[in-house]
Amino acid sequence: MPTIRVPRTGDRVFKSECAFSFESPESEGGLYVCMNTFLGFGREHVERHYRKTGQCVYIHLKRTIKEKATGASGGVVPRRRNGKVFLDLELNQDFNGDDYEYEDEAKLVIFPDHFEIPLPNIEELPALTRDCNSFPPQVTIACDAVLNSPSPYKKQEPDSWEDEVQVSRHARSLRQLDNGVRIPPSGWKCAKCELRENLWLNLTDGALLCGKWFFDGSGGNGHALEHYRETNYPLAVKLGTITPDGADVYSFDEEEAVLDPHLAEHLSHFGINMLQMQKTENGFTDNEVKARVSEWEVIQEAGLKLKPVYGSGYTGIKNLGNSCYLATTMQVLFSIPEFQRAYVGNLQRIFDYSPLDPSQDFNTQMAKLGHGLLSGQYSRPPVKSELIEQVMKEDYKLQQRGISPKMFKALVSKGHPEFSSSRQQDTQEFFLHLINQVERNSEGTENPSDVFRFLVEERIQCCQSRKVRYSQRVDYLMQLPAPIEAASNREELIVYETKRREAEANRRTPPEPVRARIPFSACLQACKEPENVNDFWSSALQAKSAGVKTSRFASFPEYLVVQIKKFTFGVDWVPKKLDLSIDMPDFLDISHLRASGLQPGEEELPDLAPPIVIPDDPKDNSMNNFMDSPDIDESSVMQLAEMGFPLEACRKAVYYTGNMGAEMAFNWIIAHMEEPDFAEPLALPVLSDDVPPAGGVVPGLDSQPPEESVAILTSMGFSRHQTIQALKATNNNLERALDWIFTHPGSEQESEAASEAGDMEANDNANDNANANANTNPTTPTNPEPTGPRVRDGPGRYELFAFISHMGTSTMCGHYVCHIKKEGRWVIYNDHKVCLSERPPKDLGYIYFYHQIPRS
Repeated sequence: MPTIRVPRTGDRVFKSECAFSFESPESEGGLYVCMNTFLGFGREHVERHYRKTGQCVYIHLKRTIKEKATGASGGVVPRRRNGKVFLDLELNQDFNGDDYEYEDEAKLVIFPDHFEIPLPNIEELPALTRDCNSFPPQVTIACDAVLNSPSPYKKQEPDSWEDEVQVSRHARSLRQLDNGVRIPPSGWKCAKCELRENLWLNLTDGALLCGKWFFDGSGGNGHALEHYRETNYPLAVKLGTITPDGADVYSFDEEEAVLDPHLAEHLSHFGINMLQMQKTENGFTDNEVKARVSEWEVIQEAGLKLKPVYGSGYTGIKNLGNSCYLATTMQVLFSIPEFQRAYVGNLQRIFDYSPLDPSQDFNTQMAKLGHGLLSGQYSRPPVKSELIEQVMKEDYKLQQRGISPKMFKALVSKGHPEFSSSRQQDTQEFFLHLINQVERNSEGTENPSDVFRFLVEERIQCCQSRKVRYSQRVDYLMQLPAPIEAASNREELIVYETKRREAEANRRTPPEPVRARIPFSACLQACKEPENVNDFWSSALQAKSAGVKTSRFASFPEYLVVQIKKFTFGVDWVPKKLDLSIDMPDFLDISHLRASGLQPGEEELPDLAPPIVIPDDPKDNSMNNFMDSPDIDESSVMQLAEMGFPLEACRKAVYYTGNMGAEMAFNWIIAHMEEPDFAEPLALPVLSDDVPPAGGVVPGLDSQPPEESVAILTSMGFSRHQTIQALKATNNNLERALDWIFTHPGSEQESEAASEAGDMEANDNANDNANANANTNPTTPTNPEPTGPRVRDGPGRYELFAFISHMGTSTMCGHYVCHIKKEGRWVIYNDHKVCLSERPPKDLGYIYFYHQIPRS
């Protein structure tokens, strides 16, 4: 059997998910794992892989889940009949471990005849390795390695800034004793030693005990650990850390801090409402004072009997651990027809022409995810017998399974320092990251992200000379300011702030927070206002001057994405969210924000670049590739480095933002984190002994720009000649290259002429071919390449169809859900749960999606 291969170090074995669908060993047809590529395939896709690759040997994995027999003892972990066969294979479905058990089966299948060879129990394989009458040794060893291989998604991340907290294996099936224990809102102390600090609540029996002792004398007497050794109750939560954002949970069995996705439910068992918990100044939680209805309850529509919906377009996405930012973004994108058509409409073509490793192909994984969400295959209502059974058990919960996009997340976040981690992220940043991925992988095909792209006209005016400069740039979303000073309840906010400061000074319980209510008209007005341009260099004055900038729409996109600027930075440089509500309209008209271009009577600023300061004696630097150490504000560098960014990246950020402070440098870091040289040392232009040639061109800057940057700009509709010239003129800076293209509309012809001079032979051949074609068909017109990006323009009137909401204090924590309007009704997507919305909280959203209303 020459096609069988033993997995080596670094090989990823996909034995829990199909490469083309969300079929798994728990599915009806099981999962087929290729014994050469180690890719997994559902029953309907394994034939395609066999025909494409010729690989004929697969190991078929099937897991059968069944209810325990009546009278079985409760409180035990699901029993595996073949306990070691599927080592490290996660249980995908949310079955209660007290009521279900599962059985694993594995067998070799040889195509095309589907010849099946049942595998022996894994305990017998070592004996078969020595006595090879049944299987050749390679087959036995390969089967053993595949069945015992770890999940391909569990890998060490050397670039990670901190250890990732994993979901506890006890969280899903944690047993809680019905012993009537209720935790009071205050007055806590250890049940064994009277300590009132470092207290831990055991989530099984509600025992309240102190933590372990530390070498500095702090901590406790270790009674919580002693209790675990006596009872084997594994999980405990630290009191004083419980907020709607989460809490500190520790697993004594796993000996590490863990995540508990069901923490709110586990706490409610002991009378603690996690969604209403607040932190007081002494670090304890305080729920004696009845808090207002929190944003967690309003946004998730807690307390309402929401009706689950099933079928096409109503499939949920499982939370993989702080992955709700990805889930909400993808739910909205695949509600847009252009994304449905580009990926699901071309599903068979994408699958048929996928590479040999479809798990690493962006278009394949997008098509797979889109089909999983839209097919309805993974969103089926329970049958009548299941409903009756649930009612009889008093467990009437219509469980929606949803899909688990592990393969998609691993691919789309590959190489990104944040999205590849399990930390919570900003959904706006992920949206732009995904659009970038779509742009890169849409060459030669329909680009669905075209529906978001629009042109922004920026007008900068020199306050002293009154001259102006107009430029255009590409954008994908509109950032809307939230002016707190324009709140309709401003007086109430002032009173609250006064009371809060008094309480803080006197170490009293703070007053109930007041949410700012800001009119949408005030946000729109703030967006129209001019803003000051820092460090503006006036080409009219040939010196720095004061400047103001205004931005308008040069085109209106088919789909308008509006981000509310809710997040800012605190004194500790941690992003925090402003507590506010905005009366976002269902129908939006921004026609008055249409750009008008250069107006009569306006005089343009001269097209001159700032002078380049060159050292008097560059020969002193001829022995190295860098200039003298530039003047860099080291205090700003250290502020950024303490936040976890690489030191060299911090130095570059401070340098390229002109020592304007840590906040400006932080924004530079966020904008450049994906660049391949992000963490490389600061490299300044080389100054050789030679005198620069005429025209002032510095040697070395005429090299070919990175092909990746060229691909990004050409995917926006610019010609290749124009793109290369723009990148060369701006030292391969993408943002500046875009500005350069818009400010040099005649560069297309110049670029082609320069290319002809630099590559005469190639162009001679091209001209010969062109002449031949012209002689053959002289009436064929010559169509030059477009000189601008592909943008769609239409009226500035829109209708709201979706919005994403965030709960929590900053983008670094919390939870996202989205509401989408489908078939005339609002639907809430909360991870795997999909229900009809009763009260869509449109005023608390973070990112809003509007669809253009066509001209009548």
